[in-house]
Amino acid sequence: MSAPPSPSTASRAPGTLSLDAEALYAELLRGVRSLRSGQTQLAGIASGGAWLAERLQNDLGLPGDAAVLSSAMHRDDFSQRGLAQSAQTTLPFEVNGADILLLDDVLYTGRTIRAVLNELFDYGRPASVRLAVLVDRGGRELPVQADFAAARVALPASQSLALARTDAGAFHFDVKDVNIQEA
Repeated sequence: MSAPPSPSTASRAPGTLSLDAEALYAELLRGVRSLRSGQTQLAGIASGGAWLAERLQNDLGLPGDAAVLSSAMHRDDFSQRGLAQSAQTTLPFEVNGADILLLDDVLYTGRTIRAVLNELFDYGRPASVRLAVLVDRGGRELPVQADFAAARVALPASQSLALARTDAGAFHFDVKDVNIQEA
């Protein structure tokens, strides 16, 4: 049985992709409901994943704040990126023994997830960590896989995809061309 076509993606013109971030968020909410138990803690990766975790925490009626995890200190490209534009890690729960659902906007190479897992383990040893993402764009460089992805898309390496939000909190995607430097 094949999956029905996704109403959340539509082509604007040949070669361009338009993603409905709000429709994908609704799908993510459904997926998170099926993944979590009563003890699951939400943790979002700064910044897009943190926005998702914050909104999910509210939409699921969960008490307190969602955790925010920064990848900045454990990135393998720290020397180029530094700490610019990075939120600090905040964990409003005990990490040891916790069931954690990690949230991110876009899964690409897997390097951010690796860095965030290192950051998380600096605070303790969770019982389990699962990953839910809004978009999985493929292109993995590390063996990382999401337990749930609201959508899977293919983009050329020359484009970046990131979640953005309006002042009112509505989600949308920014697709940008990036310069690829040869080694």
